[in-house]
Amino acid sequence: MNDDYDVVIAGAGPAGGQCARDLASRGYDVVVLETEREDEFPKQSNKSTAGTFPSMMASFGVPDDVVQHYTESVVLESPNEYYVQPQPGAVLDFAKFKQFLVEDSREEGAEYRFESRATAPIVENGQPVGVRYNGNQEVYADIVIDATGPAAPLAKKLDVSSLQRENHAIGIEYELEGIEIDHPEYADLHDSMMLRLDHDLAPGGYSWIFHTGEDTAKVGVCYIQNESHSQYGKDNFGIDDYLQHWIDTDPRFENAERIEGRQHRGSAHIQPPGKIHTDRFMAIGDTVPTVDPLWGEGIHTCMKSGRAAAIAADTCLKHGDIEPTADNLEVYDNLWHRDVAPNVTKRLLMTHLLYLASNDRYDKLMADLNRLEDETLAKANKGNWRAIKKLLGFRDLSLVSRVLRERQRWAKAPA
Repeated sequence: MNDDYDVVIAGAGPAGGQCARDLASRGYDVVVLETEREDEFPKQSNKSTAGTFPSMMASFGVPDDVVQHYTESVVLESPNEYYVQPQPGAVLDFAKFKQFLVEDSREEGAEYRFESRATAPIVENGQPVGVRYNGNQEVYADIVIDATGPAAPLAKKLDVSSLQRENHAIGIEYELEGIEIDHPEYADLHDSMMLRLDHDLAPGGYSWIFHTGEDTAKVGVCYIQNESHSQYGKDNFGIDDYLQHWIDTDPRFENAERIEGRQHRGSAHIQPPGKIHTDRFMAIGDTVPTVDPLWGEGIHTCMKSGRAAAIAADTCLKHGDIEPTADNLEVYDNLWHRDVAPNVTKRLLMTHLLYLASNDRYDKLMADLNRLEDETLAKANKGNWRAIKKLLGFRDLSLVSRVLRERQRWAKAPA
């Protein structure tokens, strides 16, 4: 093994794996440090619902054999209403997807060191020049990248991470078989990803059913401990209790059974990005709050994050005489805001409006979506103010006031 590389990446998730693919394909010496054992990877980090879009598959050359099921629509549910929007999607086998990224980047020349837990950056003259891992082992590189997710051991020590505890969303998911996919009391979920807004099931968040073929689906809940969670949450209920409560009470799951070994836990931060790079260093993926705050899609955004960092590294490394200072890596910050998460401020506002609304307001939202033109939701998702205003009214003034108070509280929350 070498001890000196062009780039060292901590973390072999979608962001780290894609960044390694792109850099290795350009001929750079890249090493990826991954905490898990290779023969078990990614048993401990198999944490994503893995719902994404065909555009991601095409943009990043992802093969069909990592897809569990292609879907044709997105269904939004409230306690008593639903709305169906045509939207092609893909539900991935997240473990196979991560293994593909490792294998493909290795074929391009990237090196992987499994059972290698990154613990701290190696700093010389005030700049990171490598990574210390497994206690006392070291690897050096011109550029250091933290793709470890919320743990962020490198970013935190370099004062780049701004993830805040009170913005932390948690989730759990089971894969079930024996589900009644087309129950007469609900929307037909054949070939659909369904997202449900219902504080009885996920106070301060949402729940989901992603069809994975025949009578199987991924079923989960997630929430953030916000004002709605305090208002609607059940005493002594944890995230597992909410998911089990839903399975026990929803008739679609009456004959369903859990598929052995197919349980996933995950987390993300719902907040604006702070500082994401410094001299010789970039934070990518969920080390930055890269997940889409509104509907939780994180694979596409993480992949784009990894690619943006690879482009920024290439702008310095390809010339040989350009130091990867913070100024010269500024292209990463620009690409992140342009390509990874455009309109992030508007989407965060919409996220807070959704999470803090009442169940009655969720029913009204579904009725409005069914009444308005088909493109209203798509435009609102892209941050179009006219579309957002169509979904709001005078009745929402008190809700907007609550959102503003909540945003101020989150902004002041300690890291």
